[in-house]
Amino acid sequence: MVISDLLWALIGLILTIGGTFLEAFAANPWQWGKSDLPVASLGVTYQIGAVLLTGCLGGKNAGFLSQAAYLLLGLVWFPIFAQGGGLGYLKEPSFGYLLGFIPGAWVCGYLAFKTVLRLEMLALSCLGGLLCIHLSGIVYLLGARLLGNLPEPELVKALMKYSLNPLPGQLGVVCAASLLAFAVRQALFY
Repeated sequence: MVISDLLWALIGLILTIGGTFLEAFAANPWQWGKSDLPVASLGVTYQIGAVLLTGCLGGKNAGFLSQAAYLLLGLVWFPIFAQGGGLGYLKEPSFGYLLGFIPGAWVCGYLAFKTVLRLEMLALSCLGGLLCIHLSGIVYLLGARLLGNLPEPELVKALMKYSLNPLPGQLGVVCAASLLAFAVRQALFY
């Protein structure tokens, strides 16, 4: 591990904490020129974008370290998760998605540096990371269901709330993270 991995991990940790509390918006191009720049909420925060951006810019090691640090800090009662922090968060249905940040950032970082820098490859690496996050969250929810901690109607509601409903907004954030990562890597010549 090199110093640059630690630096990108620190940057990724800060971006993830900040992204947790920053709602994602997109400009509406159909309304340009009619009034002030109209924006619409994507219904998600930039948290997942920060996870994926860390992988795209820092690589698999920085992505892994930043997200492991994020989970560790959140579980030791620093209120950096969306609804606070602490060990009680392990019982939250959304915790599996937070756990998915670690493999998601690692996969994204691995794929982002596997080939020559191209925008479409960064987008695919971000999609791979997002897939890992959702798979981890779904497995966590299914595990809670099997253990009897989550009734079946609640399982369906949780799957809708944490996987299906935010997916369109998350895909928008994936596009933004891919474009930003491409521009930064071009500017930094790597």
